Amino acid sequence: MEADARVRAENAARTSYGRLLALLAARTHDVAAAEDALADAFERALDRWPADGVPDDPEAWLLTVARNRQRDRWKSAAERTSVPLEDRHDGPSLEEQPDRRLELLLVCAHPGVAGASVPLMLNTVLGFTAEQIGSAFLIPSTTMAARLTRAKKRIKRDGVPFEIPAAADLPDRLTRVLEAVYGAYSIEWPTPPRERHALLLGLAETITQAAPAAAEAHGLAALLFLTSARLPARTDEDGRYIPLAQQDPARWDAHLIAAGHRHLRAAHALGTVGPFQLEAALGAVHCARRAGEPPDWRALRRLHEALQALAPTRGGAVALAAVIAETDGAAAGLAALDAVDDTRGLQSAWALRAHLLSALADPGAKAAYDKAISLTTDPAERRHLAARAARTGP
Repeated sequence: MEADARVRAENAARTSYGRLLALLAARTHDVAAAEDALADAFERALDRWPADGVPDDPEAWLLTVARNRQRDRWKSAAERTSVPLEDRHDGPSLEEQPDRRLELLLVCAHPGVAGASVPLMLNTVLGFTAEQIGSAFLIPSTTMAARLTRAKKRIKRDGVPFEIPAAADLPDRLTRVLEAVYGAYSIEWPTPPRERHALLLGLAETITQAAPAAAEAHGLAALLFLTSARLPARTDEDGRYIPLAQQDPARWDAHLIAAGHRHLRAAHALGTVGPFQLEAALGAVHCARRAGEPPDWRALRRLHEALQALAPTRGGAVALAAVIAETDGAAAGLAALDAVDDTRGLQSAWALRAHLLSALADPGAKAAYDKAISLTTDPAERRHLAARAARTGP
């Protein structure tokens, strides 16, 4: 019973934390206090559920307990004159509550918390810890925790409203929201927990519903759906890594591909182009490949060149070099890779360099493989690179 209660509580935390927190914080603009109330509710669940049984609607139970904790605080002498007490009691089902995650994301993207917006979104709405976020941003966890705390205090101090901002302010803040969702997806790539994976796809859909005229919102949704569609084919039955160009298209998820195409069409109809749309278009070209045939490398090259022209990045330049190697040969790809600035800590650059040097029978391939392996965190890809390194000889 205790184990089941813990599993159910952890599942609620993974799938509903952001939505619960948004509902709680919207009333007071005090994100930290809402987190404390929700933490109390989870603690009480772990204490009560093993003895009383898991409620039929765990999320509604957690929301009710957390709101009771907030009301207890509102009634205290310190809060009675500064925070209005709401007597209205919302329906018990979480599904009957408004989904205010987008509003909380936009609060986190407010100019008043600039510099901490993306980490704050990852923390409050998507549930990542300061340690996880700090690791992804190469910042000590204590430093990241301090930044998050300061940002939450600013939101309370400034009374940042939980609402969709004016049309003039929406694009910039929405861009930060989209980057946060993409960042969350990338942190746990390629093996996010199934529940969180579904949550991120659902959150991308939520953003498009709340901002249907934002082409890049549709672009991000398309990118996540098309990328996720290929996950089942990324490894074989024995857990061996399979490069994208060699994957079996029959193992891709047709429903997710269709959803990605739907969002790409919606973005195209809006008449503007952005980086997420171009990345999604790259995914669509890969997903158009038939079994036993190579991808359309020429189309991929045009899209990569357009992406680098619009939003240049080191990772994008490395990806373009890989495609140039396919269209113009390994030597041309290596020259393009050599032109990328500072790839010393970039895993994709070392993996590509090793592959191209190996194709050119260059003795430096082994050292490049060793460096790529040292930078690779995914076990399946590490084994794949190690096997290729072994075939290059001493």
